[in-house]
Order: sequence, then C-alpha cells, then structure tokens
Amino acid sequence: MAVVSWKEVLLLSALVVGCYWNTLWCGFVFDDVSAILDNKDLRPATPLRNLFQNDFWGTPMAEERSHKSYRPLTVLTFRLNYLLSELSAPSYHLLNVVLHAVVCVLFLRVCRTFLDRTSSLVAALLFAVHPIHTEAVAGVVGRAELLSSIFLLAAFLAYTRSTGRDNSIVWTPIGVTVVLVSAATLCKEQGITVVGICCVHEVFVAQGFTLPMLGDTFLQVLRDKACFPYTVLQTLLKLMVLVISTLLLVIVRVQVIQSQLPVFTRFDNPAAVSPAPTKQLTFNYLLPVNAWLLLNPSELCCDWTMGTIPLVESFLDARNLATLAFYGLLGLLAYHSLRYSHSSAKTVIMALSLIVLPFVPASNLFFPVGFVVAERVLYVPSMGFCVLVAHGFRVVSRKGQLKKMSWMVIGVLLATHAVKTFNRNLDWESEYTLFTSALKVNKNNAKLWNNVGHALENQNNYERALRYFLQATRVQPDDIGAHMNVGRTYKNLNMSKEAEEAYMIAKSLMPQVIPGRKYATRVAPNHLNVYINLANLIRTNESRLEEADQLYRQAISMRPDFKQAYISRGELLLKMNKPSEARDAYLRALELDRTNPDLWYNLAIVNIEMKEPTEALKNFEHALELNPRHKLALFNSALLMQESGEPKLRPEANRRFLVYVEEEPEDANGYFNLGMLAMDASENAAAERWMRRAISLQTGFRSALFNLALLYSQSARELDALPVLDELLRYHPEHVKGLILKGDILMNHRKDTQGAKACFQRILAMDPGNVQGKHNLCVVYFEERDLPRAERCLEETLAMAPHEEYVRRHLSIVRGKMAAMSAAGQPLSAAEGAAAPFQEEKGEGRKGSKNARKSPAPRLKGVGQSEQRTEGKSAEEIKDIETKRAAALQRLEEIERILSGD
Repeated sequence: MAVVSWKEVLLLSALVVGCYWNTLWCGFVFDDVSAILDNKDLRPATPLRNLFQNDFWGTPMAEERSHKSYRPLTVLTFRLNYLLSELSAPSYHLLNVVLHAVVCVLFLRVCRTFLDRTSSLVAALLFAVHPIHTEAVAGVVGRAELLSSIFLLAAFLAYTRSTGRDNSIVWTPIGVTVVLVSAATLCKEQGITVVGICCVHEVFVAQGFTLPMLGDTFLQVLRDKACFPYTVLQTLLKLMVLVISTLLLVIVRVQVIQSQLPVFTRFDNPAAVSPAPTKQLTFNYLLPVNAWLLLNPSELCCDWTMGTIPLVESFLDARNLATLAFYGLLGLLAYHSLRYSHSSAKTVIMALSLIVLPFVPASNLFFPVGFVVAERVLYVPSMGFCVLVAHGFRVVSRKGQLKKMSWMVIGVLLATHAVKTFNRNLDWESEYTLFTSALKVNKNNAKLWNNVGHALENQNNYERALRYFLQATRVQPDDIGAHMNVGRTYKNLNMSKEAEEAYMIAKSLMPQVIPGRKYATRVAPNHLNVYINLANLIRTNESRLEEADQLYRQAISMRPDFKQAYISRGELLLKMNKPSEARDAYLRALELDRTNPDLWYNLAIVNIEMKEPTEALKNFEHALELNPRHKLALFNSALLMQESGEPKLRPEANRRFLVYVEEEPEDANGYFNLGMLAMDASENAAAERWMRRAISLQTGFRSALFNLALLYSQSARELDALPVLDELLRYHPEHVKGLILKGDILMNHRKDTQGAKACFQRILAMDPGNVQGKHNLCVVYFEERDLPRAERCLEETLAMAPHEEYVRRHLSIVRGKMAAMSAAGQPLSAAEGAAAPFQEEKGEGRKGSKNARKSPAPRLKGVGQSEQRTEGKSAEEIKDIETKRAAALQRLEEIERILSGD
C-alpha cells in the first residue's frame, strides 16, 4: 500500500489554502446563526453534559421541536473555537479549511488502496477543488461533514489492516474501526455508512469475490455444509462484528431521539407530503439532480427547498427520462464491477460504494428529510465521483494518442473548478450576498426571498425587506412564515393595522384542529409564533389585553409544551396586574425548561412586583448559576442588594455591578449605581469617578448629575457643585431639588441672593404649592432685610402648610425682629449693610435638599425589550437626612434665643 509523501501533502494543502483562503473573511450565515450565534451549548457557562443531551442546534433532544440531529463532537469543536476566540468568525472558518485539507490527505491515502499513484493523486486534487464543497467548507455548520469524513476515512483505513499476512483476522484494527465509526456518527449521522463501505471492500476487494462466485459458494454450502470455505467463515465473522456494532449504534441513536422523527413541514420538503406516485417520482428524480451537480457544478444554490424543484406529478413528465438514464448508467457500472474481479472492477465498485452508501440517509427513499437537495451532503459521495473521474483518466491516458489530451482535460478541469470554488466562496461573505446569489439561480423559492428580507431587516432596512417578504408571499401564497415576516416588518414600520392583517392571514393558514389527532405533529413549531406575534402586537392596546391573553392560551392549548407562550403570557399577566397568575405561568415554563436563566430572571421580577425581595434574590441567584454573566440578573440583583440597606451585601452588589459594566460598558446606569454604592460607603473619590463616567456616557443624565452635585455639597465642595447643577438644569429645567440645592449654594456660599431668588421663583412658577420653594424664597426676603415681605411670604407658606412647625417658628422670629426694629426706630426694609442675625439660620433652617433616587419598575425580558432599574434610596441615606433635620431644628432653637436677646 503506497504511502502519501510529504510533497503530496504540501501540494494538497497549498491547493486547499489557495481555493479557500478567502473564506476567512466570511461571517456567520444561514444555518451558522442557529448553530453558532444562538447556540448556548457553545458558552463556557453551559455544562458539558448538555452537549450530549441537546441536538446540533442546542435544543434538548426530548423536545418535539428538536431537529433530532445528534452531533455532540461537532458542537464540541465549536465550543473550543468559542473558548479561543468567542464569536470571531475567522477562527471558525480557518479550522474548516484545515479540516478540509486533512480530509484531502486521508482521501489520497484511501485512493492508494485501489488506484495507482498518479490516478489517486488526480482524484485527491479534484476532490480538493470541487465547487460542490464550498457549502461544507465556507459554511461553518459544514464542519459536521468535514469531521465525519475524517473519522469515516480513518475507520476505512483501519479496517484495511484487519487482515494479516496469513489471511488471519487482526482484531485490533477492527476494534479501532468500531471506535472511529462511533466517532464519525457522533459528528454526523451519515458516518455510520462507512460500515457498508468496509463490507463492500472486504467482500469484493480484499477477498476478490464477484456475484457469480458468491452465488456458486452459496449453492455449494447448500449442497454440502461441511465444505464451507475457511476464508468465507473468516469474512462472515468480520462482517458480523461490523454489522452487530452498527446495529448497536443504530439502537443507541434511536434511543437518543426517543424513537421520534423530527417534524418537517411541506415547505421544507414538498414531495414528502405528496400522494403517490408524485412522491416516488419526485424523490427518484432528485437522484439525477444530485448527480448533475457533481458533474456540472455551475449553478449552485444554498437552499433547494419549497418550489425550487417542481414536483414530478406524472409518468409522462419528461424529467422521468433523466431518472431512467441515471438508473441505467448506475446499473451498468454495478453490473460491470460485480461481475468481474479485475482491478478496474474493484475500483468501480469502491467508487459506487462511496457514492451510494453515504448518500442513502439523505436520499428521501427510506425516510423523509428536511430538505430537497443539500449540496453539503454530497461531500462524501463526491469522493466516489472523483474516483470514477480519476479511473476514467487512467483508462484514457493509457492510449498513446489520447494521453496528452487527457492531461490537458484534467488540467483545465482542475483550473476551472478551482476558480469556480474561489468565486463561490465570495457568496458566503454575508447572508445578503449568499441569498441574492441563490436568487440568481432560482426565483421560485419563497424561502430565499424571505432570507434576503431577513438580511435587510438585520440592517434595519425595513422598506426594502418588506418588498422581499411580499414577493415571498406572491411566490408561495400559503407560506405562513412569509406572512409572519410581512407582519413583523409592518410592525417595525409602525404600521400596526397592516401588521395585524398580515398576522391574521398567517393565522388563517394554520392547520385546523382535527379531533383525535395530535396537532403538534402537523405544524412546524416556529409557525405557532404567529399567535405570539399577534398577541404581542395587540396587547399594546390596553383595551385588548384579554384578547391577547386568549391568543396565548390558544397557542398553549395547541402545544402544551410551548415554552415561549408561557413566557409571553407571564409578561402580559404582569401588565394586567395579575402577578400571582404570572408566577404560575413562569413556574409552568420552568417545568419544561429549568435550565433557562431568562425564566428564573422573569420569575424574580414577578417576586419584586409581589413584594417578595427574598424570593426575588433567590431566583436571581438561580439565573446567575446558569449564566454567571446574565446582564439583567446581575444588574437587578445588585440593585436589590443595594436597596436592602444591608452593609454586608454591599461588596457583592459592587462586584455584580462591576461585572455588569464589563458586559455593558456603554450603559451609564451601571456606573451610576456603582457611584451610589460608593456614596453609601462614604468613598467620595470613587463615587465622583463613577458618576463622571455615567454622565460622559449619557448626556444630561438627570440622577447622576443631581447626585454628583449633592456629593460635592456634602463634601464641602459647594462651588464645584454649581457647574454640575447648571448642566442638570440646562437639560432638566424643571428639576425642583436641583433648583433648591443651587439656591442654597448661591445663598450660603456665593452670597448671591438674586440668583437664589431666581431659583426659588422658578420653582413656584412651575408649582405654586411647593412649600419648600416658597419657604426658601421667604428666607431670601429676610436676607435682603425686606421684613414685611418676608412676613407676608411666611404667612402664605404657613397657610399652605399649617402643620409645619418650623415655618410657624420662623414667622415668629421675623415678627419679633420687626417689633424690635420698630421699637428702635429702624426701617423694616432695605437696611443696607445691616447685620443679619438670621444669617446663621438661613442655610440650616431651610428644609434642605434630599438625595432622592427614583427607580423605574423593572420590566420583564422579552423580544425587543431591555430592563434596567437605575436609582434607589438607601436606608443609611434616609438616616443621614433625619440626622440633618434634627440638627437643623436644634440650630433653630439657638437662633430663636439669639433673636430673643436682640
């Protein structure tokens, strides 16, 4: 068995890199979005065991909506990529290119078992550049094919070593083969077909049997059991081990999917739900379609579902001739290879086994699959095609007059295929380029129009997206998903009436409930989202909340395991002020999925609404156990700890806010709350730094500006507070507490009575009943020595707040002062330069500004929503305010004694 030289390895690797280096600039497209971007199994926080409990897309295998594609080893490589580079697409594409190069080298090694050195190299070179492979290499999810192929080829090579020099059985390679077959199957299901390839090799290549010889041997055994050849016994023993191992793998695989096939709709594979003979004629016609893609890969398309290939509905359809021609050619090759035992026959039988056996699971002939044609499933069958081409090249090149021409043809073929592959990779750069390229090949596939619309929608280009979605409804009028897309886009364009009409059309296309038949088996799970989308739309109207609730309940009645319906209904019930029922909805959803951190988070929000902070904190902890970097759980649990006023919880709250700002570095609310925690801990320098950061991120941040000014005021830096207050009042001129604080500082530290007066007068212009502003204006009049006006002002204030003792006391002070000045013959107003005995009182006697942090209620997590709670008042802060108030009253008493002695 000829080995592969390092020069050949370098040649193949260079060719692969030359064809596929431009895939490094491709992003995550098509199925990559679900398998990579939306798959939580890639995240380090997800337990590794989930990879062996969920399908390829991260959905639990037990759920009916699961695709049932069990490929944990492939997902493990995605997880390793994520560990190294998170969601950086180039690293994922680079690994795919490397794996394709490895497959090419292994394929060359396999070809050497039944082809000469030159022909096997030609086959490997053709395989390396064939354009049909762009989907498997340029698409990240194609890694399943790449990994499965590596283990498949390795298993075959291991099996070829299972026969000793004396024709004895060597069991170690057989054991290795079984392990590698298992690994191939755990990368992709078709990996198990290598067992059939090994059986074909054992019987027709290693043992050299032909069909006539097998018939003669069988008849001989029937006549005389004692004459059973020893070599046949050995062969049967090896094949039995392989077959039994395969059956065990199949049993395990069936157990994993819980004996359930995935649910596909007629849009995924129209022929699968068609009556006879349309179903059989169409499925058989798809075989020559796939063969043509291998022979002439000029028009490639990423999606062949829906109306791409019209159904073959009659025996008179001309396309049946292609089916007959395909079966005729296949039968001719099989007859040639099975009847004779020369090397050419052995090469052809191995080529046919590589073409036919790996394609059987995707052929639709034995069970329906979720697609019509998929280019990436031709990755392994193309190996057999390349072997046939290389074998034909060997046959032709042996004829002297055709040798040069055959080399020229192979050279042109390799060059054109390499160029086609390189250019085809550019289509996979983005979803927009991929799906627009597909529309050039086929305009009868509504899914392609939908996907271009999705790509434009992701760019917020809703007007253009709408045109594509509407075209999808024209191409396939009964496409529920297309009408849902139209509705969603109308909603994004704030055209609620049109959105509701589109959703109602989609709803009318849903299969009707049939008594005695399980509804879920006749509808795609994502189509039930029409009820969710319609309910989410109409619940924006407060008068239609009950109607929205009815839609959620209808979806739940159709699929009791419809988790999203419970989540959305919980949000609605909370909006309807039914927190107890909302809690029940979330608890039901948690019965279906206890590993969803968002559910625990939403339940915690319900606990907050029900005034159950302890339970809320517990449920926040559950969410963070499942996802330690769950941003909303981090933020709101930290805020809950902060608002509890417990000093022992302050460090943990601070840590969670720090993690939150790592996740959301542009969210000013995180820095603001870090600043409030620092203020609670009297860490003024840190508090100032965090507040400044929050203000830099959110211009005019009301609460951060006020609390920063208050921090300066409490730190004896009143003059530093003035520019902060000016900025606050520029963006929020109605901020009463800011005006009061500014007036205090102007009065006490700038001696600017006019500026202070303007602040308090602005308050009264906005709110004539504001006792605090009115009282402070009275103090300004007193400071200006206009005692009659101060008296009248305080009388008005007392009428507004007759129970405020400090106002009554101040009025008595002013009247006493007026009486003393009248007795002394002094004027009662405009006493310029006169001493101001009330001066000591003016700053402390007025009702001071309070640090009030307002907190909007937290909102539930849902589609298009974000939840933030920004501010709150700590218990320590309240205690500090009460202490200051007591000190102010004590000073009032001292001032009264001073005035009484005047």
